[in-house]
Parts: sequence; C-alpha cells; structure tokens
Amino acid sequence: MSENEISKSILDSCYLIHTNLGPGLFENVYENILYFELKNKGLKVERQTPIEVRWRGLIFENGFRADLIVEDKVLIELKSVESLSKVHYKQLLTYLKLTNIKLGLLINFNENLIRDGIKRVVNGL
Repeated sequence: MSENEISKSILDSCYLIHTNLGPGLFENVYENILYFELKNKGLKVERQTPIEVRWRGLIFENGFRADLIVEDKVLIELKSVESLSKVHYKQLLTYLKLTNIKLGLLINFNENLIRDGIKRVVNGL
C-alpha cells in the first residue's frame, strides 16, 4: 500500500470514530480506538513506539514515543486540544525526520468537524 492509500484508510477510521463519539474525550481514548479500527482493517500498526535519538555517538533510546505508526509508512500524532499550534507541526516533522518516515498525520479530535483537525505533514518537502 502507498502512503496515500494508508492515509485514506486512517482518515476513514477517524471520520467514523469522530462521527460516533465526537470531540471532548482524552487523547488516549481516541488512540486506543483508532489502533483497534486500523488493526481490524488488517493494517500493521505499532502503538507508543519508542524512537531513539542519536547525538554525537550517544543513543537516547526513548527520545520520544510515536502515537501510532502504520505499515512503517505513516506516523500519526494524535491530539485532543482546543487548537493545534505551530509546535505540534514542528514536533511531528522532527519525528518524521528521526524515523525517516515520509508522511505524518497530525489529528486533533477536539474539533467540531474532524476534517478541520487533520493536517498532513510531509518529510523532505
């Protein structure tokens, strides 16, 4: 599957979840349900994956944790906040660079319309 096909499947699941549950839940609730939905579609999904950061010969094994990585091609950073800020985009872009993953989805479930809470971030553009 391509990044775009995976992304479509993820967004379809987000729409389903948001339509049924709406905004206002904690991030981990959306993460658990999205993980379940994507696994049910037969996708390979890693959850809360520790990602190492290398610096001058040092390796920090738990530099950060990726919320979800789908098919080793799409990194998902979930939020449930009033509004996304610039730091959220920068955070995701840094995660993409460290993992060498091309496509990231920043998804804020705390929006009235889920489409307003979905942002694509591409590594290398």
